[in-house]
Amino acid sequence: MKYMLLLNRTQDSLPEAGSREAAELNAAYAEVTTAMAEARVLVDCGPLQPESATTTVRVRNGETLVTDGPSAEIKELLGGYTIVDCADLDEALRWAARIPAAREASVVVRPVAGLRAPV
Repeated sequence: MKYMLLLNRTQDSLPEAGSREAAELNAAYAEVTTAMAEARVLVDCGPLQPESATTTVRVRNGETLVTDGPSAEIKELLGGYTIVDCADLDEALRWAARIPAAREASVVVRPVAGLRAPV
């Protein structure tokens, strides 16, 4: 079963680019991603651009409203995602616990619905 792991972070949880802390964090992410790939559970993953690059779309009364920035002020921000294909939820939870975001903020684990997009 496929699970999407939504990697959250706090506003101040990212170390300064180029710092020793940033290198250690990148190495920790690379380690768990490599382990997932070797275990053949990794489907896809990636970080997201900062909130300043966000565009939010809403349709109200037939009118499309486009707003720069995230849709809400929250303490934890979506920083990236990982999609895994695991035997069950317990396996997905074990992988989620190894992701550095779980130590800094949280990782949300959601099953992916079995629907396919029409071709």
